[in-house]
Amino acid sequence: MKSKVINLFGDETPDQNEGQNYAQLLEQFIEPFDSDFSDTEYYEDVIELAIAAWNFGNMKMILPEGESDEAITSVVEDDVNIDLLNRMIDLKITKFKDYSDFIVDYELEESDDNPVLSVTTQQKDLYLTAMAEDLEADYSENDYEENYINRCAIIVKPLQPFIDWLDNLYPNGDHDLNGCMTYLISSDNEDVELWVKNKYDKLFTRELEGWHTNKKDWPKKRTYKMFQQWFQVEISEMVYDLENEPVLK
Repeated sequence: MKSKVINLFGDETPDQNEGQNYAQLLEQFIEPFDSDFSDTEYYEDVIELAIAAWNFGNMKMILPEGESDEAITSVVEDDVNIDLLNRMIDLKITKFKDYSDFIVDYELEESDDNPVLSVTTQQKDLYLTAMAEDLEADYSENDYEENYINRCAIIVKPLQPFIDWLDNLYPNGDHDLNGCMTYLISSDNEDVELWVKNKYDKLFTRELEGWHTNKKDWPKKRTYKMFQQWFQVEISEMVYDLENEPVLK
């Protein structure tokens, strides 16, 4: 197992936190999982996985539900025991939730008995600030073509079944269906068509709500096949903003 402790601070080492001994806390945190590490050859691997679980637990208490799992999945390496990691994260949240400092480094000092563990921590706000600056540096403007936006565009156009449904609700209505809705999603999606297939009802309901807000009149048992019959979908994976004004969201 390779090192999982990521240094976000370059050559600058954060000050060791005062007060609570986080090295002792980390050892207490590891103890319930001793049997899980019985076959682990190097104690450093145990420490590094525990630190990852500790920090992920802190992040999970900060991020909105769902985003934390996505963040964890995006950085965890293939050789990590995900089940063990998740159990450790759950323990961090339930038993150690009051200790919000992040662990950013550690050292094992050899001794005649057992190695002595020391850790370096960073207060939550300082850690998150450093992480944000690190991410901003990774995604500098120089990484992109001029005016490129890191989004894919999904363009949804109503077809005749949708028009028939709308005409049935508003027989005398003058519906301008020349305009269409455009939805932006992350360009990190490797298969946008699959994204549409998985999220079709989210698009379906947005289209319905745009014309008629009474859900009782919406078609029931909406399926992906029905979505394809009601709407034409076009996908653009290259989106550019040619204006100088900032995009408002």
